[in-house]
Amino acid sequence: MDPLPTPATAVPDPSVYPGADYYELTMRPGSWRFHRDLGPADVWGYWATDPHSPRRPIGMGYLGPTISVNKDHPTVVKYRNHLPTTHLFQFVIDAIRNGDPQLTPTPPPPYQPMLPFPDNVNVWNVVHQHGGLTAPQSDGMPLHSFSPDGIHAESYTTLDPARVKRNEAICAYTNRERSSLLWYHDHGMGMTSLNVYAGLAGLWVVNDPADEELNLPRGEYEVPLVLQDRTFHPDGSLAYTMTLQEGEDTPVVNGKAYPYLAVEPRRYRLRLLNASNERFWRLRFAVPESLATQPSLPFWLIGTDGGFRPPLQMLNFLIGPAERYDLIVDFSQVPPGTDVTLTNYHAPVHYPGVPGAGPQISEIMQFRVAKRLSGGVDRTTPPASLKLPTVAPIAVRPDIRRRQWVVYQHKLFGTMTFNAVPFMEPSEDFIEAGSSEIWEYINPNHDAHPMHVHLVNFQVLNRQPINAAAYQADYEKWIDGGRKPQDLPVLDNYLTGPPIPPEPDEAHSDKDTVKSYPETVTRIISREFTPPTETIASIPNSGTAYPATYVHHCHLLEHEDDDLMRPWTIVAPGTQPPTPSGGH
Repeated sequence: MDPLPTPATAVPDPSVYPGADYYELTMRPGSWRFHRDLGPADVWGYWATDPHSPRRPIGMGYLGPTISVNKDHPTVVKYRNHLPTTHLFQFVIDAIRNGDPQLTPTPPPPYQPMLPFPDNVNVWNVVHQHGGLTAPQSDGMPLHSFSPDGIHAESYTTLDPARVKRNEAICAYTNRERSSLLWYHDHGMGMTSLNVYAGLAGLWVVNDPADEELNLPRGEYEVPLVLQDRTFHPDGSLAYTMTLQEGEDTPVVNGKAYPYLAVEPRRYRLRLLNASNERFWRLRFAVPESLATQPSLPFWLIGTDGGFRPPLQMLNFLIGPAERYDLIVDFSQVPPGTDVTLTNYHAPVHYPGVPGAGPQISEIMQFRVAKRLSGGVDRTTPPASLKLPTVAPIAVRPDIRRRQWVVYQHKLFGTMTFNAVPFMEPSEDFIEAGSSEIWEYINPNHDAHPMHVHLVNFQVLNRQPINAAAYQADYEKWIDGGRKPQDLPVLDNYLTGPPIPPEPDEAHSDKDTVKSYPETVTRIISREFTPPTETIASIPNSGTAYPATYVHHCHLLEHEDDDLMRPWTIVAPGTQPPTPSGGH
């Protein structure tokens, strides 16, 4: 019943930092109607200052405006926290503080539980540019959090401190990424899931002027789709039910439940972001059976997290939380007046899950082929003829370092950690700047986890099935036996089949988030760990100084908050990194 909204684009101010675009983004509460038949809901969102009209900020109330940048042109952002000091979902904050066994991080022995936020903080926030090549002080890691009343987490940092108040922080970005769809979202320590659920997310588009030569759909024919699932109280207010079940029950696209988009019979570029807390989606474009020889409208995949990839014709795809898919859909393949429905199927939560364990969502939104073709003809390049920038494969050298990350759960429904070590323990993994590594995500449990690595893009090498029960049992013995490196279970002894190549939509692609499937080891190979060391926008101390610590984590946000996250550290070139003390 509601037309699909499109987030407005923020307006930069080029006068504040010469040679860079400057933005001010304020986090503040607001009101938003998710559907015409629902009452207004209290939500949180980002609002951008308009330098030409400061009294009229740019935003919707929910989510945030799109930040659109040009490749290699720096961006500086001041983030301001004007949220309340009581959380929109305060009952969850209270439950964590009171030691709820399913919400409060409880690490395996010999580690002791540690609350993720202090007693005097119910709301704090920090913004992470997801997919960006950033210096660590601008990366928006959880321990950089700051509250509306100026309380700082232990690693809070800001650039240009003379320009900020205690409830603000300045970050600088190189925009050295390939042409791609990134996003920005809250990363507050211990409450990322709640803050994003309340609305704190937005799109960050890196543009390359060379893309104009590709002749892709542009303007109104290039449509962003921020896909989430939400649950509502009868009055229309947001209900957070993830403490009771897996997944929410209503699809929300760009802030609207079950929206529609009126389209012309021509090619559209759809740029999808899965911004759900935990839900995977298996998506297809369904058409009425009476109008087609097959129930799904074919489309072309032309890009993923890290930008363009070779065009691939598809009928459906599985997208995990935080992943992005860049599609060309040709609505001239169906007669005028047709309703094409974006549907979700065979994706229970948690994925691959057990049907019935959480709310299922089948229909998401409609594309109504109801408009006349403007200009008389579609002059964009057919996808099969596109000559897109290629993605060079990352070479696997004989001496490349391998690093293991075991998804470990000490008790059923309890806290998950990497390598049975809580997030708050100091970094134990050191990587030489300029090197590449192979990371092996060993997942012996029954859920898939989308793993996000800050700073770098990577490629999926392969996956391999493991004897999960045997591995888990022997890993428990290793922990109980004092975690002696020489006794760590050897992965090769638990492999039960040959390596499986990347899925077609992953192959030939740069990624920053990968699906780690259950009872499987998933192997990725990184591009060089090379953070930006140069000064950005002439701001002192804006480049990387070594050692530089980043994080990686599961992008099921409730898992991230519950400790499935670890730091890792880049050391200066020529420094011999030590072996992790745990033997991984």
